[in-house]
Amino acid sequence: MAEATQLRTDRLQLRPWRDSDRAPFAAMCADPAVMEFLLPVPDRTASDALLDRLQAGISARGWGFWALELRSTQAFIGFTGIQVPGSALPFSPCVEIGWRLATAHWGQGYATEAARTALAFGFEALELPEIVAFTTLHNQRSQAVMQRLGMQAEPESFDHPAVPPRHPLREHRLYRLARQHWVNR
Repeated sequence: MAEATQLRTDRLQLRPWRDSDRAPFAAMCADPAVMEFLLPVPDRTASDALLDRLQAGISARGWGFWALELRSTQAFIGFTGIQVPGSALPFSPCVEIGWRLATAHWGQGYATEAARTALAFGFEALELPEIVAFTTLHNQRSQAVMQRLGMQAEPESFDHPAVPPRHPLREHRLYRLARQHWVNR
C-alpha cells in the first residue's frame, strides 16, 4: 500500500476518498447532465463500487482519481486526477487524466485548475513521459478543458472498447500531452 498523495490549489483539495463522499458522489453519478457523455452508473451500489475502485487505485499507487473538495467549505464537488485506465485501449499502456464535477460547480474553472495540478504531479513528481485524455466526440466541454491544458488532439478518432458497439458514445477523441511539452511551456 502506497502513501496517498494529496494535492492543493488556492481553491481546491485533491484528496483520498472518504465515506462521507458516498452520498454526494452517488447524487453526482445520478445527475443526467453530469452523465450526458458517460455510460450511466445504474444505482447507489454501483456508485459505491466505483468509489471503492477509485480509492483502491490511490491506495495501491498513492495517486489516482482523487476526491475534489473546495478548501473554503470542505464540500465534495467531484473528482480529478490521473490513473491507469481500467480498459485496454488502442494506445495502452498509458496514464489518463480525467475529471467529473457536480453541475453546481461547472463554469468556475475548477476542472482546469485541478487538472493542471494533477498534470504537474504526473510530470514533475512521477516524471511520466506522457499523459492522455479522451472523451466522446460530442463532449465539447471536456475537449475545451483538454485544449486549455495544452493537450493536442489526435486526428483520428477511436472506438472505446468499454462502450457497446453502435452506442452513440462509442467514438472518442484522444488528446495527448508530452512531458517535454509541459516542461517547455
